[in-house]
This record gives sequence, structure tokens and C-alpha cells, in this order.
Amino acid sequence: MSTPPPTPPVAVAALERLVDRVRRLGAEASGAAAPGAAASAVAGPRILIGITGSPGAGKTTLARALVAGLNNGVRPAEPTAVHLPMDGFHLANATLDRLGLRQRKGAIETFDGRGFVALLERVLRETEHPVYAPEFERQLDEPVAGAIAIEPSTRIVVVEGNYLLSDLEPWRRVHDLLAEAWFCDTDESERMLRLVRRHTASGRSPDAARAWATDVDGANALRIEPTRERADLVVSGDTWQLIADGA
Repeated sequence: MSTPPPTPPVAVAALERLVDRVRRLGAEASGAAAPGAAASAVAGPRILIGITGSPGAGKTTLARALVAGLNNGVRPAEPTAVHLPMDGFHLANATLDRLGLRQRKGAIETFDGRGFVALLERVLRETEHPVYAPEFERQLDEPVAGAIAIEPSTRIVVVEGNYLLSDLEPWRRVHDLLAEAWFCDTDESERMLRLVRRHTASGRSPDAARAWATDVDGANALRIEPTRERADLVVSGDTWQLIADGA
């Protein structure tokens, strides 16, 4: 297994600024003073941070790095932050086959949007016991129920997915549940390279991978890109630096 390349210093510094920003949001929600780097756990309400963007923009990588930064120095059994991908709400392949949507998997209508919104509402409301969420397993190409545990200690949930800022029902309700929504922006050529690598790694031929990235992911990107105007921040999917601040 090859070792991943080291994170560039510019990205490390940018991530630290994003971690500090989220900690301040958590402190403001609790009515406490903004915590320092070592004091990431804040008693008080739970907040949701949304990371959205087009397929291949780097949302998952940013979300995981942000959660790792927020949990730095925290006991693994009592995480301050948890990553909650929207992809766990993919409809099952059998359901997609029945609906005739299998060849559009990843489009907004191939997700259980109402179930996703209901879970986010539970995550904000139910803080006295664990809340379990589904996770998408790429090797199975199916969601797995109850794979993500949001413990009572969790104060920050980093929600990640393509359609967090959609204005369609029921997705339009997501924005009001988020403390902030960030749009992950990456050059289209780089996104396409990432998507082709992803699809070939999942078993598609290079030609089939390029076709899916262009026709299916590309159609979804046309729906997603205009939603960036509703984001609180626009963040680079390469360097994690701030591109625009709508606050």
C-alpha cells in the first residue's frame, strides 16, 4: 500500500483556521468563550457544519480532515466531532432498479431526502443517547444501516454531501439546520480526474468511468454548482484555503 503524499504546509495552515472557526461556532452556540486549540470539547448545544460541492470536489477529504483536527487530543471513545456523509441515504440498488434509476445513481432523486432531513433533526434534538446513522460502503455499492454512532459527547457533526444547499423539497430544509454551510470548489479538470480514478477503482473500465463522470456526475454538477451562492464559505478543494466568505 503506497504512502499518501504529505499535506502541503499551506493546506495545514488553512485547515487549522477552519478548525478554529468551527470551534468558535461551537463556543458561540454554547454561550462560552471561544476555546483554544487544546480545548475542543465544549459543553452545550450540538451544531452541524455542512460541506457541499460537486462530485469529485474533495468534500469527503476536507470533512475527514476537519473532524480529525477537531478531535485532536480527545479520547476516541468520546469524540467531539463526527463525520456524517449524506451518501448513507442512497436508495438501495434493488429500489433503484425498481424505480428505473440505477443508471442515474447519485442524482438527487436517488436519495432518501426526507430520511436524511429527519436524521439531522434527531441529531440536533437527541443529545442524551447515541444516534445511529447509515454509511455508504463503496465496495458493496450499498448503504449500511447504523454504521455511524453520534455519541452524547459529540458537539460538532460535519455533514457532507452534494445537495445540502438544494432549494428543492425536502432538501431546502437542510440549510436552516446548519450552523454554517461550506461549498468545496475545485477546478473541473481536476474533479474529472478524481472521478475517473474513483470509478475505475470501483470496477468500471476507463471508458465507462469517463462516460459516468461526464454524463451522470456532470449532470449532477450542473444542478449543484449554482448552490454555491447560498454557502457561508467557499473553500478550495485542493488547498482548503478560503475563496469567499459570505458571512
